[in-house]
Amino acid sequence: MMKTFDSAGVRIAYIDEAPADTRATILLIHGFASNVATNWGATGWIRELVHAGYRVVAFDNRGHGESEKLYELADYGAPAMSEDARRLLEFLQIPSAHVMGYSMGARITAFLALRHPQLVKTAVCGGRGINMVRGMAGTGPIAHALEAPTMDDVKNPTARTFRAFAEQTKSDLRALAACIRSAREPITAEALGKLTCPVLVAVGSGDVVGGSAEELAAVIPGAEAFVIADRDHMKAVGDRSYKRAVIEFLARQS
Repeated sequence: MMKTFDSAGVRIAYIDEAPADTRATILLIHGFASNVATNWGATGWIRELVHAGYRVVAFDNRGHGESEKLYELADYGAPAMSEDARRLLEFLQIPSAHVMGYSMGARITAFLALRHPQLVKTAVCGGRGINMVRGMAGTGPIAHALEAPTMDDVKNPTARTFRAFAEQTKSDLRALAACIRSAREPITAEALGKLTCPVLVAVGSGDVVGGSAEELAAVIPGAEAFVIADRDHMKAVGDRSYKRAVIEFLARQS
């Protein structure tokens, strides 16, 4: 059962799970068209992190899951969505946390770390490598696919994948279209070079959406790269080696 809080007028759903002996808090930020249950629950992440001793806080991004659905382009964008993360930490009176985002969630994590470095102990950028800097092409066809009357009306194969995933997660397609059409504020290599927290970049070896983990890590001072072998963007999310790499990374920073 998810709880909710008010994020400057937007209702955001979240979970807060902790073992009896908590070592630290980790905030999880899911990807586009996903939600807490799909990105972090079904993949075993919440269970693994709680077992490792972490208090796990995770929320459904605005427009996603059980959070409020918004339909204006101005309501979205990673900078605005990173403020939902900030407000949740403040609402729960968590002074700082490890933060892990996947795909779109990795962009949100980066903006959170750049805007509010005091809140972010470490940052894990999953499913988003050098394309975080280069930007994501082809958002127009994805938006059109989300707005199409049926899947049969979608011809672009990549866009069909996004539409199918959005239907699988029972998402509000109109809200997702607004989200992906929203202004995508770029993150420059120069900006990422100013990050001061420890960073792990973890991307599947076959992830054409995220791009190279090593190339992104190279522009962030002291960042580590982990390539998730033989995984694409979708299949990397719950990979066992990815979980192990993250838990080992967090342990080294504790």
